[in-house]
Amino acid sequence: MQDTHSYDYDYIIIGSGFGGSVSALRLAEKGYSVLVLEKGQWKNPSDFPKSNWNLKKWLWLPLLKFFGIFKITFFRHVGILSGVGVGGGSLVYANTLPVPEPEFFTAESWGHLADWQAELESHYGTALKMLGADKNPRLFKGDEALRNLALSLGKPEEFKPTNVAVYFGEPEQTVPDPYFDGAGPDREGCRFCGGCMLGCRYNAKNTLDKNYLYLAQQLGATIQAESEVYDVHPLDSEDGADGYRVCWEQATSYFPKKGSFTAKGVIFAGGVLGTVQLLLELQATSLPRLSGTVGHEIRTNSESLIGVTNPDKDIDFTEGVAIGSIFHTDKWSHLEPVRYPPGSGFWRLLMAPLVHGKNICVRIWRAVKDFLSHPVQNLKVIFVRDWSKHTQILLYMRTLNSTLRLSKGRFRMKTSPEAEETPTPFMPEVKELASQFAKITGGKPTMLSTEMLFGIPTTAHILGGATMGPDSANGVIDKNHRVYGYENMYICDGSAVSANPGVNPALTITAMTERAMSKIPE
Repeated sequence: MQDTHSYDYDYIIIGSGFGGSVSALRLAEKGYSVLVLEKGQWKNPSDFPKSNWNLKKWLWLPLLKFFGIFKITFFRHVGILSGVGVGGGSLVYANTLPVPEPEFFTAESWGHLADWQAELESHYGTALKMLGADKNPRLFKGDEALRNLALSLGKPEEFKPTNVAVYFGEPEQTVPDPYFDGAGPDREGCRFCGGCMLGCRYNAKNTLDKNYLYLAQQLGATIQAESEVYDVHPLDSEDGADGYRVCWEQATSYFPKKGSFTAKGVIFAGGVLGTVQLLLELQATSLPRLSGTVGHEIRTNSESLIGVTNPDKDIDFTEGVAIGSIFHTDKWSHLEPVRYPPGSGFWRLLMAPLVHGKNICVRIWRAVKDFLSHPVQNLKVIFVRDWSKHTQILLYMRTLNSTLRLSKGRFRMKTSPEAEETPTPFMPEVKELASQFAKITGGKPTMLSTEMLFGIPTTAHILGGATMGPDSANGVIDKNHRVYGYENMYICDGSAVSANPGVNPALTITAMTERAMSKIPE
């Protein structure tokens, strides 16, 4: 039957992160009219903060009129760090673009659906090219310490510079687009200032507004910022075969204006916090055919964040890109040194001694004991003048599986354990690695107080919640990212990642979306 509807757009994409930006460009290239709705703001380099003490420019807290690029969300079982703005997580992530180890592609949770390593291989290549991946050419103090750690453990070959989405070029020199035969924006060479995760103020970081989104706009795609979607409902037929109406409201006003657009198809790409929360709301109202597995199999990448602080006045850990090196500690895990620019000491407010224990009482006692045993060292760490300059953050990740469930609570979303093994910040190998790194650098290891007190792990790479399955009883989407129960509806973001990659998932989300879009006809 011929479609006689008239739509505002062929596709509406909810979110402008790695999944949304890829979808926008590839659909525009195929001749579709595309609208991207993003709740965050457009940002220019001058809009980014110099340090994370500038909370108004850094944090996303609309209630306080803070419209920054970084969002911190705490649940009972996990703390989530995420990005907000046109370009999504690319604005605040640490630029790293690793391909996961083979165990990710064959994981039990999704390995039976396809030969993922073969299916995604070419798309990883495309993603690396589009994101401007390049090997970090310079190692600094934290990287050299990590190399020494790998050497001391007898694994020097497992230490490598990272592949990062950065234009290195010549510092402070602006050049015509070096990536897309002049079709992209001008760029400037990296200054190795350590400010990648606060938003690059020098036009060197390859954020999505400089590649996928930029090129999509040249082909006619529309990007509407400060627009948060609150409803998606089918127009006529229950399964959406006749299209959808997408309703949005202004995300940066106490008295928001509202609007809506119609489209033949919809792509959810708002990340786990955006997509899964919206799907859970709509499951009870506009989209009742959604799978009952929405919100299941939430993964944290099994991460741990440790700070190692050395109060020596000559120490400086801020030079370099955000993550300049990686050490594969075993076949499941790796360790990376993370840096912020000088003066960025916000996280010091949340740091506590690195202690483990089976309950909060044990951990508090051990923290007090640590302080009393080393009072001078602890006071120096607490009152160190420039925390970011004297602190090397260590990021540990692993592919081993542990899952949570995200569901609707009385007042907000809530988490609950879903498997016998739940995410935890208390991994003995992390404590041992941090202690050895501290010996090499002459520092003292610390951990987030939310982890020490409440056992809540923190992740910058929340995944799952709208995972793949062979049918609607076992997944929200099929292996081609199509939503079960609805026509022309897709999910392309971290919530569709159906196993723990054990590394930064940005490249994987990009590659998976490249594959999904390749299945949509011209």
